[in-house]
Amino acid sequence: MQGSYSNEDIFFSPARELFEEIVEWLGSDRVCGLEHGELENKLLENGYELLRRLLQGYFDRRSDDEIEGECLGSDQARRTHKKKLTRKLTTLFGTVRVNRIGYGGRKLNSLSPLDAELNLPPSQYSHGLTERVAVEVARSGFGETVEIISQTTAAKVGKRQVEELAFNSACDFDQFYHQQQSHIEQSPQTGEIVVITVDGKGVVMRTEDLRAHTRKRALASSKKLNKRLTKGEKRNSKRMATVASVYTIDPFVRTPEQIVNPEGEEVDKKELKRPLPQSKRVWASLIKQPEVVISEAFDEVLHRRSTQQKHFCALVDGNKTQLSLLNKFARKHQINLTIVLDIIHVIEYLWKAAFAFYSDTSKQAEDWVSKRILLILQGHSSTVAAGMRRSATLRKLSPSQRKPVDNCARYLLNNAAYLKYDDYLRAGLPIATGVIEGACRHLIKDRMDITGARWSLQGAEAVLRLRSLYLSGDWHQYWQFHLKQEYQRNHHVLYLDGVPLMKRLLYARCSTTAPTTLPITV
Repeated sequence: MQGSYSNEDIFFSPARELFEEIVEWLGSDRVCGLEHGELENKLLENGYELLRRLLQGYFDRRSDDEIEGECLGSDQARRTHKKKLTRKLTTLFGTVRVNRIGYGGRKLNSLSPLDAELNLPPSQYSHGLTERVAVEVARSGFGETVEIISQTTAAKVGKRQVEELAFNSACDFDQFYHQQQSHIEQSPQTGEIVVITVDGKGVVMRTEDLRAHTRKRALASSKKLNKRLTKGEKRNSKRMATVASVYTIDPFVRTPEQIVNPEGEEVDKKELKRPLPQSKRVWASLIKQPEVVISEAFDEVLHRRSTQQKHFCALVDGNKTQLSLLNKFARKHQINLTIVLDIIHVIEYLWKAAFAFYSDTSKQAEDWVSKRILLILQGHSSTVAAGMRRSATLRKLSPSQRKPVDNCARYLLNNAAYLKYDDYLRAGLPIATGVIEGACRHLIKDRMDITGARWSLQGAEAVLRLRSLYLSGDWHQYWQFHLKQEYQRNHHVLYLDGVPLMKRLLYARCSTTAPTTLPITV
């Protein structure tokens, strides 16, 4: 289209004038005494203005070239009344004005086909600026995002607007993953083992956004002091988010002796190269029930299934609800799922039991734990449970003293079906929930656990979605999908057959082979 505009100088002359001024300034004696940092700041400031003028020139050119005619809406009504409309658009480079023809009629909503051609948003903020805001919200607080946008762009966005843009940016999260069912199984980097892992993490919420039973307890409690919270008063302030992760990994075959090195045992000290998780997706939800999140995890597993996968594994910490739901969906989808209890949780129970027999600084406690970890990894968890109970009885521990021992033994016996570590290690399965623990920390704690913050349910859910996309490496694909959905919502539904008449005429005029990238070689 470049050669068809004889008057393009009219639209881009302000940008050319500024460019020449910048070049002239750089070549003048006035800049000789400036340090490079001052030069950078000045060029950045003028660079934003140069880009803003270029964008303004393009919009003016499109507006001048807009074809007049009739406009048919989705209601099939002909809009013959025309008038020039102007709207502001706040972009990364500053604010520009978009002039276009509005088509209306008696008792008809006005339509602007150029808005559809350019996929302009309903709000004053451009998609480029909205994406920048969403990315920063995924990494930083709302207040920090306001400052970052002010410092790194030529735009100004208020805190309330940042929250609204973040909420709107996350609206296509579920639909994006529903239509992404084939993209992971086509990835060349796919391990033989598909792993599901689930956990929970609390987020401090506003009282009105707590779950019903928690909100009731929160309203019933009263503060003992005016200046600070006392012991126990921090309870009833959190809503539990369900965190899930699905990834693939290659087998990592080991022996119990390679994990635990008890004193006097000779083991191969050769360092094994641990495989890394591949195609990892993490996400969390405060709104959805655990059953829904775990169902989504199985959906993710199903479209990762291929002939390459030999094992399906779930890593848990012993939560009964999670175990029940994992078994339920495994039966529903006819998946031969191996459920593995996190060895780290087992070790924590063992340490608490050890301190019932020895002091918390005793080397004997460490040896006691190491020997029992080895036995459990060898598949003798029931023997360990019986042995510690017998030791507590022989040492005549009081009920309060032996409580951690009984808790540990009960934990081992109740979860014996998920403690077959000898089989898991031979199959090369993971036995620790490091991935989901890391997800809870990176996804929720690092972003949501801000001192003094109390989240609204909608705001927290939006941030979790954006952060999930960012940490899962799906941001670019999601944003392209989101822009298509924005076009469908804001423009496609307004016109007959989803295409404005102006756009049909434009298609006839424009070459479909015209380049869409900047002619710049770096």
